Amino acid sequence: MKYFGGVDVGSTQTKAIIIDEAGSVVGRALLDMETSMITVADDAFKAALADAGIKREDVVRVAGTGYGRYNVSFGDEQVTEISCHARGAVALFPKTRTVIDIGGQDTKAIAVKPDGQVADFTMNDKCAAGTGRFLGAASYALEMPLGDLGALALKSRNPVRITTTCTVFAESEIISHLAKGIQPEDVLMGVHQAITSRCVALARRVGINEEVTFTGGVSRNVAMVDLIEKAVKMKINVSPDAHFCGALGAALMAREHASQPAAAQPVAEPA
Repeated sequence: MKYFGGVDVGSTQTKAIIIDEAGSVVGRALLDMETSMITVADDAFKAALADAGIKREDVVRVAGTGYGRYNVSFGDEQVTEISCHARGAVALFPKTRTVIDIGGQDTKAIAVKPDGQVADFTMNDKCAAGTGRFLGAASYALEMPLGDLGALALKSRNPVRITTTCTVFAESEIISHLAKGIQPEDVLMGVHQAITSRCVALARRVGINEEVTFTGGVSRNVAMVDLIEKAVKMKINVSPDAHFCGALGAALMAREHASQPAAAQPVAEPA
């Protein structure tokens, strides 16, 4: 049996996936970004190998992707996260035509062809207001774990409007609202609504077509899923492995490229 790997080095977490020849996931790992990108990429890959119960020499080809893909020094190639999220989303949900990916530092909207190729895409600008970092500011201001924010936001009855478009100033605005006696859930819902507004606006640029698949770490936030569904007026796909989507796409591309003649195999993809 041959195996293939994908390592997605994000700004806050690194994900690694091992698949077999059929494309089935046999091992995975997710590590927080607590060390250097080079070290955490290697650690995540080793953890995925251990989870699969195989050795490094059993893996034919490894592709790196994500924010720090060029730091996957042991990889055989680097591919853009746009391509990987498209491929991974279609692998998880074959009828995917639009992908919304919200990560720690950026938000992407991708129009996808039936074969998993990218038809069009757009990303947020340098401001991180529509990303997971915006939620991180709320988490810090409220002294709450990120994982608890979505459930509390859904309890809101009178959400406030977050006016700042800058993550740097978001924490100050949140603290200001709390100082006025506004309930934490109402402040949080305002934060979630601000992120939703920005990510759905991006998706509309490439076209919102059924089916919509939500990927990235923020897809685990129940309030974000609820708000996006209401904004696009349809049920969206969210896999338990949504935050592994980029790594899965990278592994699938590694498998595809391994079957190509040596001269045709891509070494690296331009930034």
